[in-house]
Amino acid sequence: MWYNNILETIGNTPLLKLNNITGSIKGTVLVKVEYFNPGQSIKDRMAVKMLEDAEKNGKIRPGGTIIESTSGNTGMGLALAAVIKGYRCIFTMADKQSKEKIDILRAVGAEVIVCPTNVEPEDPRSYYSTARRLEQEIPNSIWMNQYDNMSNTAAHYETTGPEIWDQTEGKITHFAAGMGTCGTICGVSQYLKEKNPSLKTIGLDTYGSVFKKLHETGIFDEAEIYPYLTEGIGEDIVPANCNMSVIDKIIKVTDKDAALMTRKLARLEGLFVGWSCGSAVYGALEYAKENLKPNDVMVIILPDHGTRYLGKVYNDIWMKDHNFVEEGSFVTAQQIIEQKGNEKITTLSPNQTLVDAISLMREKNISQLPVVTMDNRVVGSITESRILNIMIDNPTMKGASVSSVMNDPFPFVLPSTRIDAISKLINKNNPAVLVQLNGDLEIITEFDLIQILAS
Repeated sequence: MWYNNILETIGNTPLLKLNNITGSIKGTVLVKVEYFNPGQSIKDRMAVKMLEDAEKNGKIRPGGTIIESTSGNTGMGLALAAVIKGYRCIFTMADKQSKEKIDILRAVGAEVIVCPTNVEPEDPRSYYSTARRLEQEIPNSIWMNQYDNMSNTAAHYETTGPEIWDQTEGKITHFAAGMGTCGTICGVSQYLKEKNPSLKTIGLDTYGSVFKKLHETGIFDEAEIYPYLTEGIGEDIVPANCNMSVIDKIIKVTDKDAALMTRKLARLEGLFVGWSCGSAVYGALEYAKENLKPNDVMVIILPDHGTRYLGKVYNDIWMKDHNFVEEGSFVTAQQIIEQKGNEKITTLSPNQTLVDAISLMREKNISQLPVVTMDNRVVGSITESRILNIMIDNPTMKGASVSSVMNDPFPFVLPSTRIDAISKLINKNNPAVLVQLNGDLEIITEFDLIQILAS
């Protein structure tokens, strides 16, 4: 079987269970991974729907120009559709968007106009106003206006919602998604609530955006609007696609919490996703801690891929410059060893006995020892827990040679390895790592990490 073009591969994205970041949350937390779409975001769905509906309604003719104000992902979906259908694309983007998003759009043939972020939507320089003006100036053009184009909501009512219902076999009880144009959250929620009226929908907003207060009070408060960094969610306008009646609760998430959760998803769940994905997961898990019951099933939308954010949330220097990562998170193995001072590593030779190991541990007040040969090869390790288990099973083994009972060697890390990566290697079965530094063998233990972080 084959597809006739790239647009036919949109949709039917996988639903995955989160395993390592949910902590003690009751119930099941699933994520809908939308970067499996060809344009690597959920916006492929609505981009094609908006264009096809415009074609059906005669709003654009062959050879015309697609214009859109986008944070990047909708533009990518429209650009792919334009390649297949033969349209020109012009996209307006706010200057806070990542360089990667701009470069990707230009790579697929789109023209990109970068506009200032910190202006009112009605300002002629804003990316909304610029798109509106271009539509008036260019013959046979259409400003898709994803914010007020109801094909946006329809796309998710027709595809994303049914997919989630089928994939969970109708067991979904909670749905969570970020709020930007609101097409995703409202389209999916409308479908799911028709299937299960008791389903709860949680919207994730950002500080500096109007949605949360508007939902709770009905008031559009301009005092809520101020600059924020998170891309893809939050608004200073109310899109026509925003239907507050299908949303039960809205939670705001800070730029920092969103960025750190985005990185955590990559490192702990293997999900290399975009910044607003971190917002969605952080806020949804905060809700789940208090509200999810053991038999509940929550589905969170992960809208896009991490490649759009390599220069931002996945860049250590950028994160540090914005005070999004504590200084201690950048400490390396070499720095940890240097802060330990001139402490020389204690080792055992393979032909020493368990009694020797016990004596060394008592003398040095340590709980693990590398096993090293005369020619400085690390061949194994011994820990106090290993000794305890051996002695309980057979007390006569205390005279046994270390080589006959030792575990595998502790893993080696580079001097440049960061503390967060080291912490993932250290656990109850592996209490230390080794470093070769300036020709000397060095060791880093769990207690060394604690001392560094507490200092």
